[in-house]
Amino acid sequence: MEQKIHQGRNIKRFREMLGIKQEALAFDLGEDWNQKKISLLEQKTVVEEALLQKISEVLNIPVEAFQNFDEEQAINIISNTVNNNDHASGNSLFSYYPTVNPIEKWIEALEEIKRLNAELLKAKDEQIRLMEKLIQDK
Repeated sequence: MEQKIHQGRNIKRFREMLGIKQEALAFDLGEDWNQKKISLLEQKTVVEEALLQKISEVLNIPVEAFQNFDEEQAINIISNTVNNNDHASGNSLFSYYPTVNPIEKWIEALEEIKRLNAELLKAKDEQIRLMEKLIQDK
C-alpha cells in the first residue's frame, strides 16, 4: 500500500502554520543544522523517530501529528461532515446536526501555539535586551 503520510511535508506544514522559518527551526535543532538541511528534511517521506521527537519538542507539536496527519484523510473528514447533514428529513430550517470539525480544532490549537510562541519570542527578546544592557553597563 502506498505511503500517503509524508512526514517531512507535515513538518513543513506545521512549521509554516506556526510562522517559523527554516533557519529558525535549524537554529533550535542545534549547531549541526542549517536551512538547507531543514529543506532536505521536509522532502523526506519518513523521518527518523528520534529526530521527529526533537522537532516535536522544538515546535511543541505531538509526534503523532507528523506521523499521522494525512491530507486525504482531512479532506474525507471535511466531506463526510458536510455530506452527513445533506439527508436531513423534513424542513432543514428546523433540523440541527451539530458537528465537531477536527480540522477546526487543530487550527484552534495551532493558533494558540502560535500565540504562545509569539509571547515566548517577546520574552526572549526582552531577556536579550536586558543582557545587552547589563553588558553595556559593565
